[in-house]
Amino acid sequence: MTTVGFDVLQAEVAAVKAVKSVGRIIEIGGGTLLVSGLSGVAALGDMVSVGAERRGEVLQLGRETITVLPDGAPEGLQIGDAVVHEGGNDIAPHDSWIGRVIDPFGQAIDQGPILRGPEPRPLRGVPVNPTERRALGARLETGLAVFNTLLPIVRGQRIGLFSGSGVGKSTLLAKLAIGLQADVVVIAMVGERGREVREFIERVLGPEGMKRSVIVAATSDQSPLVRRRCAWTAMAVAEHFRDQGKHVLFMADSVTRFAEAHREVALSAGESSSLRGYPPSTSHMITSLCERAGPGKGSAGDITAVFSVLVAGSDMEEPIADILRGVLDGHVVLDRQIAERGRFPAIDLLRSVSRALPEAASAEENAIISTARQRLGTYDRSEMMIQAGLYTRGTDAAIDTAIETYPRLDAFLAEAEFDSTAASFSRLAACLDGSAG
Repeated sequence: MTTVGFDVLQAEVAAVKAVKSVGRIIEIGGGTLLVSGLSGVAALGDMVSVGAERRGEVLQLGRETITVLPDGAPEGLQIGDAVVHEGGNDIAPHDSWIGRVIDPFGQAIDQGPILRGPEPRPLRGVPVNPTERRALGARLETGLAVFNTLLPIVRGQRIGLFSGSGVGKSTLLAKLAIGLQADVVVIAMVGERGREVREFIERVLGPEGMKRSVIVAATSDQSPLVRRRCAWTAMAVAEHFRDQGKHVLFMADSVTRFAEAHREVALSAGESSSLRGYPPSTSHMITSLCERAGPGKGSAGDITAVFSVLVAGSDMEEPIADILRGVLDGHVVLDRQIAERGRFPAIDLLRSVSRALPEAASAEENAIISTARQRLGTYDRSEMMIQAGLYTRGTDAAIDTAIETYPRLDAFLAEAEFDSTAASFSRLAACLDGSAG
């Protein structure tokens, strides 16, 4: 049972405003509202309430009016309806949120009440000063052989998970949420299908995964304001636990839907579209979110982050994928053809890379990794010839070795690891020298 301290009660009382400024709608059009009476008190990005059930965000400020984007359809609103200024765009995380499912406004969407923390945090926080930030930390146990060896994840690293739909992305995220070393896991489910939220919690993540997790969910039917806010809220929650000295695993599924939500908001605010329909601010929006993760400073902990990206037709050159590859410390590509032949996780190792290497492994381990990649690369370049029966054994020793090794390496990429990284490397070495079964 969670103990409610006096600081929490103070926070709840402080959140109640005795007096609020009220404006009036004077124009409705294009999905936005023109409001008079609040230009003297509202700031860009502030929240307002429109009627009894709608929220909105201040997009533009004028001398006499403000422009508000509501978080729902404007149907039913009328000229003269009241718009109440609610204040700044912040969130107040609390330790009791672990094991809970919340919305992007910090309200519980599972059963039971939820506490407000004593310290509000800005949704769009400032990244750690790069001159004060620690270097990447030690290699982490992940529960998966491929990430323990060929694609190591270290403390404070930020990686991208690039995948088409239905290729096993959510399942892989859940395995990392359960198996990767961390004190707290914060998961942003941005624009997820409504029926899949509960399925992910109960069947994919399960009770063990939920014991150390905070899930921030915004479903696909909700407004772009809410979906965009989801990623920011989750990162603010991760920063709350990081500043307590904890190691936090942050997961965003997906950055693509975060960018799409931002595109809708930015176009409503009058920003022009540029690359493939995304406004110029998209790159800054994504990179500023990613830069908030990573190693901390001083006595603070670290945020190790996994950002998933939906890539249509495995197009790694599309704008969101291209932006993320440039800012992250590694990327993992899931391939549909690998999934279709039944190997999960469907990681295309040759297109994936961890920038934690070579520092994250010893000289002996790096030699094993290099050999494994060489053999997989040799087989990949010769696969068409091998499958067509055009290759004659004995023609090329490197291809012969790759053909012999490939089935064992391919199976290794799908294996769980219930022991340690050392055990994973021992099994990988056995795959290479032919002693594995």
